[in-house]
Amino acid sequence: MLTDSHCHLFYDEILQDIDNVFVRSKKLGVNRYICVGTNINDSLLSLDISKKFENVFCSAGVHPHDSQNVDKDYLQQIELMMKSKKMIAIGEIGLDYFRNISSKKIQIKVFHELLQLADNIKKPIIFHNRDADKDIIDTLSCYPNVIGVSHCFSSTLSTAKKLLDMGYYISFSGNLTFKNSTLPSVAKYLPLNRLLVETDSPYLSPEPFRGKSNEPGRTRYVAEKLAEIHNISFESIANQTTKNINKLFSI
Repeated sequence: MLTDSHCHLFYDEILQDIDNVFVRSKKLGVNRYICVGTNINDSLLSLDISKKFENVFCSAGVHPHDSQNVDKDYLQQIELMMKSKKMIAIGEIGLDYFRNISSKKIQIKVFHELLQLADNIKKPIIFHNRDADKDIIDTLSCYPNVIGVSHCFSSTLSTAKKLLDMGYYISFSGNLTFKNSTLPSVAKYLPLNRLLVETDSPYLSPEPFRGKSNEPGRTRYVAEKLAEIHNISFESIANQTTKNINKLFSI
């Protein structure tokens, strides 16, 4: 069975149909989910969803797009949420220089603050990186005791290897399956014991659903593509990525 290591179940298109979403996921072999927060409000929603469903875990964080809007006590709010056994990581955090919705200065400041919190409370992180490779590596390097996963990896093999050397895991999403994707040429050189799979639902639907609203069951298509790239069975990918998630997030 597979775990969707990164989804946003609090979006209306998923939440309003969540029971059927889980039924469809189970039919595709996906039976566990990590619901990832991107700001204080939806981190609280993620926690609420996780309390209702045994097979849902969650995380709390501030996405770089939301970093300009944090409250003065946002770190205390996240630390309080992290006391729940269902909260397994700090995330989604990171840097996004593609859109720059928040300024680079604010993004880096909030990223540092959340990494320091992760270091203090000994929790792994789930981080976002878009067009910010150098600053991601430089910032993470300041916290050598923090581990985590580069979610929806979309960068170069060189960056992936640097992150692996620092102890991080790499997670692939639906963009691994896109016909014009360069990511298969990255994924094939990465060790299986450091890889995760995800959907980033409701975003980034894999082929053959590209352009449509995504949902967690489609983790299967990412796993199947990863199995094809490594020339091993789907079952092997499912078993290995599940082991990796259990180890990283202590679940």
